[in-house]
Amino acid sequence: MEVGKKVKFTFGKKKVKKEGTVIRAFDKKVYLKVDFPNHKSKTVLKKKSDLK
Repeated sequence: MEVGKKVKFTFGKKKVKKEGTVIRAFDKKVYLKVDFPNHKSKTVLKKKSDLK
């Protein structure tokens, strides 16, 4: 997982597909910058295992 890489993941109970950009990557967790309709550039924390 590299900083600046685009990643697709599911978000929320409705399993909405979202795409985000990696801004920080650690051993088990990744910080993503995601654009939502009412909140641009929101930072979301996900487990690395959820993204694979």
